[in-house]
Amino acid sequence: MKVSEVKKLFNEEFPFLKLEFFKKSHLPLQGSARKDIIEHDFMISPSLSGRVMMIHGDMKVAELEKQFMDFFRLSAQVFRKSGKTWLETTFTDGWSLKKQNEEGMELSQI
Repeated sequence: MKVSEVKKLFNEEFPFLKLEFFKKSHLPLQGSARKDIIEHDFMISPSLSGRVMMIHGDMKVAELEKQFMDFFRLSAQVFRKSGKTWLETTFTDGWSLKKQNEEGMELSQI
């Protein structure tokens, strides 16, 4: 599957969130450097563990980002919509994807 497909499916499930992938991992409570974003589309290699990655609303952002690293060696970062701006979820990585999406919806209606 291509990264663009993963992003599209994620955004269809969580319309006020988006996924971005970076060349380098970020530390807890820190954002990823914009210069490290991976702009080009590429195929995601099969999981190194042989397991299937499942994404669901109750999953915490930190868990999702960790799974992308564990399964595919990809540094992922979730962004939440706030009006017309996309914010990194660095300080709220302990929130579920569902809660992040609801917060994004509320902030985008202001």
